[in-house]
Amino acid sequence: MTQNKDLKRLVRARMRKTGEAYTAARAQITRKTKERTPTATVASARQALNPKDYAALAGMSDAAIKAKTGCTWERWVKALDEHRAEEMSHRDIAALVSSKHKVASWWTQTVTVGYERIKGLRARGQRRDGTYEASKSRTFNVPVTTLFDAWADASVRKRWLDGAGVKVRTATAPKSIRLGLSDGSIIAVGFAAKGKSKSSVALAHTKLPDRETANRLKQYWSDQLDSLGEVLAER
Repeated sequence: MTQNKDLKRLVRARMRKTGEAYTAARAQITRKTKERTPTATVASARQALNPKDYAALAGMSDAAIKAKTGCTWERWVKALDEHRAEEMSHRDIAALVSSKHKVASWWTQTVTVGYERIKGLRARGQRRDGTYEASKSRTFNVPVTTLFDAWADASVRKRWLDGAGVKVRTATAPKSIRLGLSDGSIIAVGFAAKGKSKSSVALAHTKLPDRETANRLKQYWSDQLDSLGEVLAER
């Protein structure tokens, strides 16, 4: 049922973007999903990869992941393969990493996503459901409460965020906020204090239909954060 709702949402988003009829848009989304799904041959090839390639596929060096989790990518792959993690959902893999190996939440996600990339379950920037996301982060010379308010306060947000139909879905001051857009995509935003007068924001624009859209929105968010910096400099 959830998969059907996700498919309909992606089809409607494509219809708004391209003007295609429902049947044509659905056919294109289905075709792209099939192209993104690894075949048994590809999965076997992934398993046969040299462990030296794991870090490049995961998107993080062995030195970095070992420093934070105690294991290299080769050791993580062997440990998770023992539990047939390749057949698990993203949530179940993360739970396994967290509960059995006692890894902190942030690095649990890093290990899980890295493993999924190594095993061919997702591409860079892609989620397990086949959709993509665009991520950006920036540090500003303002307190974290000021930075949070620039997102949460509609009157301030409209000065720098060029987007109609943006609605706040949830907000926890001054830590996080989730925005919903009219096309069904979601913007998850996290804030962190870096001393009394400096703070950072990290965002993930999720539920995107393809890599092209994700790449375009990465540049869009870079431009919007530039505008945010100009607004904050005036305060």
